[in-house]
Amino acid sequence: MILSLAAEVSPWDIALCVTGTLISCENTLVIAVLFYTPTLRAPMFILIGSLAVADLLAGLGLILNFVFTYLVDSSVEFVTLLSVGLLISAFSASVLNILAITVDRYLSLYNALTYHTERTVTFTYVMVVFIWVSCLTLGLLPALGWNCLRDESTCSICRPVTKNNAVALAVTFLLVFALMMQLYLQICKIAFRHAQQIAVQHQFVAISTTKGVSTLSAILCAFGACWLPFAMYSIVADSSYPVIYTYATVLPATCCSVINPIIYAFRNPDIQKSLWMACCGCVPSNLSLRPRTSSDV
Repeated sequence: MILSLAAEVSPWDIALCVTGTLISCENTLVIAVLFYTPTLRAPMFILIGSLAVADLLAGLGLILNFVFTYLVDSSVEFVTLLSVGLLISAFSASVLNILAITVDRYLSLYNALTYHTERTVTFTYVMVVFIWVSCLTLGLLPALGWNCLRDESTCSICRPVTKNNAVALAVTFLLVFALMMQLYLQICKIAFRHAQQIAVQHQFVAISTTKGVSTLSAILCAFGACWLPFAMYSIVADSSYPVIYTYATVLPATCCSVINPIIYAFRNPDIQKSLWMACCGCVPSNLSLRPRTSSDV
C-alpha cells in the first residue's frame, strides 16, 4: 500500500515534511544548548527556549501530518483532529512567544534601570504558562466540536478547521502583528534617543543603533513575509479554492519556524559561546571580546 501511494505523493507535502525535519533539527539543538548550559537561565533565554519548544512541536506536527496523510488511514477522525490540533497549538505558541520576546525587548529598553529587578524568572514562567495554556486550548477546539467534519461546506482552506474559526485566528494574528510593529517602532525611538543622550560614545552608539534598527526591521519584515500571505488568504478563501494556493501560502508560514532559531538563538552571543564550547571546547577570541548591542537580543 505504501508503494502504491508513493506515486501520488504531492511534492508540496514532501516540501512541508522536509521543512518540518529542518525545523525539528534546528530547535532540538537550541533546546539542548539551553538545557545543558546552567548560565542560560535569564528571562530572555526562558522565552527563547519556549519559542524553540513551540517550533520543535510545529516541525514534528508537519512530519506527523505527512505520515498521517500517506501512511495512516486519514479518514479516521481522531488522526485528523490530532494532526490539526498539534499544528494549531504549536504555530500559535510560536507566534505568541515571538510577541513575548518583542515585549521583553521593549521593556528592557523602556525600563532599563529597573528591568533586571522587576523582570523576575517567576513572572516569565507565569507568562510562558499562560501562552501555552491558551494555545493548547486553541488546539483542542477542533476536537471539542469546532470542526467541519460533519459539514464540508463550512471548511476553511485547512480542513477540518471551519471558515469562521480560520478567520478568527487570522484576524488575531493580524492584531498581534500590528502590536509587534508598534512595539518595534517604540524600540527604535528609544534606541535613537539613547544614542543622542550619550554624547561621549556618539560614534559607537550611532553605528550600534543603526545596526540594531536594521536588524529589527529585518526581523519584522521576515515575520510579515512568512505569515501575512497565509493570514490574508485564510480570510478571503475557503475549501472550494484550488489547494495549490493553500500550499503556496502555508509553506512560507512554516519557514518562519526555520528562521526563528537563527534570529533569536544562534545570533545571541551567549548561545554562540555555548555552541562553540560544546562543539570545539573553546570560544573564538573575536566572539569573547565582542560587545553586546541591541541587535544581539
